[in-house]
Amino acid sequence: MKIENPKTEIPETQELNDRDYLNSILECLKNMSNNFSVALNECSNETMYKEVFKMFENTKDLAREAYNLMFENGWYSLEQAEEQKIMSKQNDCTLKIKQLIDELPPLE
Repeated sequence: MKIENPKTEIPETQELNDRDYLNSILECLKNMSNNFSVALNECSNETMYKEVFKMFENTKDLAREAYNLMFENGWYSLEQAEEQKIMSKQNDCTLKIKQLIDELPPLE
């Protein structure tokens, strides 16, 4: 079952349209938040960590707003997952985590 809004029609031309711009903005925000996440892991200074974390949160908020706007305009749709698929994915993730933990060297 698809969950979607009616599509806001836009002209299909070679020129960029609102959907193209918003899609580009969302992609940029996703990349920025990934980079901020790496920076947060490597911050050794508490003050810098807090500042970068604020930027990370703001970027995530903006990405969510961009996604919501695309969803409202019907440019993104969701599909309701079946319970069996959810359980299968959960089992796969649990197995992968267990394998990763088993591969860790023992603590000394």
